[in-house]
Amino acid sequence: THRADAVVLAVPDARIAEAASALATSDADPPMLVGHTAGAIGLDVLAPHERFGVHPLMTVPATGADFRGAGAAVAGSSPRALAFAHQITDALGMRAFEIADADRPAYHAAASIASNFLVTLEDAAEQLLATAGGDRSILVPLVRAAVDNWAAHGGEVALTGPIARGDEATVERQRTAVAERRPELLPLFDAAADRTRALAARRRTSSGAPDPTRAGDA
Repeated sequence: THRADAVVLAVPDARIAEAASALATSDADPPMLVGHTAGAIGLDVLAPHERFGVHPLMTVPATGADFRGAGAAVAGSSPRALAFAHQITDALGMRAFEIADADRPAYHAAASIASNFLVTLEDAAEQLLATAGGDRSILVPLVRAAVDNWAAHGGEVALTGPIARGDEATVERQRTAVAERRPELLPLFDAAADRTRALAARRRTSSGAPDPTRAGDA
């Protein structure tokens, strides 16, 4: 039978080592390459195979995804393995970059915040808006504009809203509404408000602008 030149293990992270160990090693020259698509773990779990990793930095729902233009974290235990990882990303139209194994958990956490947690935030917004008779569609242009502005300018410039203006009275009215209508969302609201205040403070520090919440101070 024909031996595969390479195998990609697209399995849950906890199953990668088991799946890799189930693949027989051989004395073939060159040996079969074994890779995974995990973002948070390195290549050691694929030992003793000659190994590579390709993690598409793209959300992949059950309906599929278009990878063109997306980033991809690649790694290889040898120049040949790394080159094969680049072949995969090139074929899919992705932009490859290398991430050290020690940096992978932080890299993957950033990806989760940017994608998974964003969906969680938007779902919370949708649930709260529903109590006022609105639906998801009216939030979509706002979300897209906010993401586009962040992509173009970064968080300090893109931030708008009552916290950015120092309008804490409005924030308190918002908080009261959340507590009354969807109290399970209050911890999320408070955590997001705290991080937004920190971002607003960072922007003031960068620009030298005064703190609007202390405008009346001597």
